[in-house]
Amino acid sequence: MDSSSKTFDPNPPEDRTLPDRLPVMVLTDCHLFPGCLLPLYIFEERYRQMLSHVLDTNRMFCVGSRESTSESAPVQPYTTAGLVRACVKQSDGTSQLLLLGLRRIKLTGWVQEKPFKIATIEPVATIADDLNRARELKQQVLELFANACIEEAKQLRAALEGTEDPELVCDVLSYHFTRCPKLQQKLLAEVSLIRRYEMLLQALQKKKCS
Repeated sequence: MDSSSKTFDPNPPEDRTLPDRLPVMVLTDCHLFPGCLLPLYIFEERYRQMLSHVLDTNRMFCVGSRESTSESAPVQPYTTAGLVRACVKQSDGTSQLLLLGLRRIKLTGWVQEKPFKIATIEPVATIADDLNRARELKQQVLELFANACIEEAKQLRAALEGTEDPELVCDVLSYHFTRCPKLQQKLLAEVSLIRRYEMLLQALQKKKCS
């Protein structure tokens, strides 16, 4: 298995019905995008309880991002519903898992605070009204990695070249190559696929020139 296959799923599961509420694991400046895989280490008691609940139900939860470690800091509204793709429980009660991003969502309210948070959610639909333009932008973005020196970037580009879904490509590259949490939140909140690509291109070109 090459490194690119560990960081995104080229064949994510068919669109599944999301519940109207999801448990939320709150982390600082951490975002998950659809089609991507986020490794997580579960050690806090509240999240052990959350994971037990998740595995006993629909195997879904989401990561809620906030800008500081303060418990009073607000959780950002846009995130991605995630599916526990793999989970290994250790003898000490901790767990290692892979969370697969399924679909953009917006957190709309809190129905539980303790022992772990549960939020009401609504799906965020993508507007992709010009697929030809989206495919052109996909190629422009991938061209930026044509002469990549890092082997992982080369492997990721090769894997994405064969991906027909321009939205998945945009999300995977946004997840791996935009390190600014504020930009990632904007990319998750943006409903226009064309606008997402424009934001991504601008960020990558700026990074390449710096």
